[in-house]
Formats: sequence, structure tokens, C-alpha cells
Amino acid sequence: MLLLTPAQPPPPAIAGRRGLRRAATCFRCSSVRELERSPSPRPGASLPPLREAKRVVLVRHGQSTWNAEGRIQGSSDISVLTPKGEAQAETSRLMLLSDSFDACFTSPLARSRRTAEIIWGGRGDDLIPDSDLREIDLYSFQGLLKHEGKERYGVLFRQWQKNAANFSIDGHYPVRELWDRAQSCWERILAHEGKSVLVVAHNAVNQALVATSLGLGADYFRILLQSNCGASVLDFTPQTGGGPPSVCLNRLNQAGGSAGRKTSKRIILACQGATQSSTETGLGGMGYAPLNMLGVIQSQKTAELLLDLKVSGILCSPQVAAVDTATTICEVQEAADCLGADCVPRYVEMKKLLELEIDDAFQMKQKSFGEKVQSGWLSSMEYRTLEGLWAQSKDAWQALLNELSDDSTSERVLVAVGHPAIQLALICRCLDLPMEYMSSFHLDDGSISVIDFPDGPKGRGIVRCTNYTAHLGRWSIPITQPAENDEAF
Repeated sequence: MLLLTPAQPPPPAIAGRRGLRRAATCFRCSSVRELERSPSPRPGASLPPLREAKRVVLVRHGQSTWNAEGRIQGSSDISVLTPKGEAQAETSRLMLLSDSFDACFTSPLARSRRTAEIIWGGRGDDLIPDSDLREIDLYSFQGLLKHEGKERYGVLFRQWQKNAANFSIDGHYPVRELWDRAQSCWERILAHEGKSVLVVAHNAVNQALVATSLGLGADYFRILLQSNCGASVLDFTPQTGGGPPSVCLNRLNQAGGSAGRKTSKRIILACQGATQSSTETGLGGMGYAPLNMLGVIQSQKTAELLLDLKVSGILCSPQVAAVDTATTICEVQEAADCLGADCVPRYVEMKKLLELEIDDAFQMKQKSFGEKVQSGWLSSMEYRTLEGLWAQSKDAWQALLNELSDDSTSERVLVAVGHPAIQLALICRCLDLPMEYMSSFHLDDGSISVIDFPDGPKGRGIVRCTNYTAHLGRWSIPITQPAENDEAF
């Protein structure tokens, strides 16, 4: 279940007590220069060529004993799953039960391997342990509680918290080493003959796997969150004529719980519900297309999910489906006292934002796929149409940031409602990625994506999840469901 309440400040990653020694072998990073951010990342640029499409599902292990204690685990292998962690793994097993995975790679560390054993269940094939899937090596930090790290290491510990990509300890650069390991893992995962592969590992290494698959550097550490037993889905499609595959992050941190830093500022990107087809909308164009019955249900489910949050404001596209979705969210918020979610009525300001409006071509293209919209579908749009969307997304993103108050003491949750196409552009704006990355993410009708701003709206956005659809119940798209064309997800 997605926990939308603000996360509490987590203890440092988690590892061993004073005097306990790390179990994993550590490797020295060859580079000692300051990390510089790549000026032009390219998704999948460093991945090996593929002959056929492949889907990879990443799952973080369930809560461990050292997670619960607040100890920095790193690559130590002392902690085990708590009863809560076992239950989380069982929930993931049920969530993935209908998927016919061809293989399961796992970290050899006990907390990850036990999670994999529970999820893998009665499947016949053996688990594939890979030492490079172990958690980040944190050397002398492993085993310390947060306050012990602060007291013992001072400035060094603050660097780990504030500038992890350039953090160095015991002659090593842990995050850079982790990125190198993740790249190595992809060579073996993508070389496996299976079309659907499960990977069960850890928080930091799963972050690195997602980032390296998209061509993002170590400065994206802690930007793409991974909660205990949260699942992320990546689709890889071979390129005609060879070369690295195209990559699409179908969803991030699905069913994830609390993770990351405490925040009082949050933007929720809510995709409007499904609309009637172009043949049913008449001469007004797709912008006038109302929600169909499925879209009505999706908007109601989204409104129910957000009821536990006190929404401060809603900005929506002026197009009919977005307005109808936003209105449903607003009405449910304002009925919070009647529904037992609040003791007093709420007032939610709802505004139409012209910059969230999209060209009819996007809705027509989306509808052309039928019920199952393929990952990376934006890549099939005309370049000029994409340019127009990208240009307006800059103003739309700035408008959203302006709506978040700079007052650090007040909580503010802003909901932006629009078509998946404009929401994809906003995710790329948040991550400071170029236009070409829009097709490297995927959003379904009725989904939500959550972006936190622990350092305020002028700070860097932290993506808590994307394309979350579990709240839609029987109307949600299963995490691992492939597209109609079995040759390409």
C-alpha cells in the first residue's frame, strides 16, 4: 500500500553495531576526481544490445531488523527480516503471483534472499545470486546508529547526507562504486534469455539499477526512492539495426511505503481518467471528450486515495476529462468531515491552468493503442508536437512550484490533474532531463505520481513513486502485464 503521509526522517541506511565487522567484500573505486554531472544523459546508452524485448521487475527487500533499529546496514549481512518484513514480502508475492517470470536474480545477503524466497514461492527454477546486487558498501559507517555517525564522523557524515555522490570514506567512493556495480549487473541480467526477469535486492542498489538503465549518473542517488518491498518496472526494447535498447521506466516504487526524508511540500501528479473515443466526442475534438465509465471510476478511486491527505490546492488542465477528475477529487476532499476523514470541512481551491492543456494528437495517439497503452508510446509522436508540449511544460512546472509556499513551517500538498502526456513532461522537468526523456517514462490513465520537496520548492524534487495504480483495484493494470504484442512490452 502506498503511504502518502509525509515520511519521517529515516535513520542512515542501516548496518552493523560498534565492533561488528562487515561481511561483504569491498572494492576500491579507481576514480578520485570530483563527480561531474553528465551534460547530456541518454537512456540505455551504456546497455548491451538486445535481440528481443525484456521486462525487468526490481523489488527491494522487506523491513529488516536493522531497518527497524535505525542502523546503517550497507553490505553487512547480520540483519534479517522482521515479521513486518516477512508480511511485506508476502504482499509482494501476491501482487506478482500471476506473472510468469523466467528467472529471479537476488542479492546474496540474507534479508534480500529471504524476500526473494517468499516472492519466488513454488516456482521451479533456482534463484540466481549475484554478489554485485549486494547493498552499497559503507565501510566504517556500517553498524552505526544515526546519532553515532554524527558524533563520530561529524563533517564526513554530513557529506554522506548532503553530497553522497562525492562522499568518500576509508579511501572509497561508495556511491560511485555502486554505480559501477549496477552497470555490471545489467550486463548479466539483460544477457539472460528470459523475457521477464525478477530482481530482488536493496534500496541503494535498486536506485542505481534504475538510474544506470536510464543513463543517469550518481548525482541521482536518493532522487528515485525505493521503499521496503516497493516494485519498479523497466521495459527494454531492441533497436532496429542493433545498438543499445530503448528503455522505459514503466513504474517506480509501486506499492511502496514510507521512505526518504520528511517533507512538508509535495506535488501529486494525477492522471485524468479514461475518456470516450474520438468517434464518440463529435466535432469538438478530443479536448471535449468526457470521462467514460472507466474514467469515472478511476477518478473516484483517486479521490478516495487522496482523502487521507489534506490537499491544499488543485491545478488542472481546462480540458473536460481533467476538470471532471479534479472536481471529483475536490468534492471528496471537501466532504472529508462527512466521510470521517477529518473533524471539520475542508476547503480546496481549484484552478484551471492553460499550460496543462495538450494537443488533440496526444489523446488520439493514446486511443490508437486500445486498452493497453505501450510503454514509450510518446516516441511515436511527431517531433514538432512534442516540442510544443515540452515548451509549455516549462511554464506549467514553474506554475506548480510557485503554488508551493516558501514558508517551511506550513504543510502544502498540491495536486496537478492532466493527461499522461503533460505529466510525463513534468516528471522530466522535475528531474532536469531533456525532452528526449519523455518517452523513457510511462503513465496510465488514473495513475498518480508523487514528488516531495524536503528542501522546499527551490530545492531538488524527490520522486517517491510514478504510475501508481494499486488504488484502482480490479481496474488497475497489473504491474507485470505485457502489452498485446508479445514481442514488445
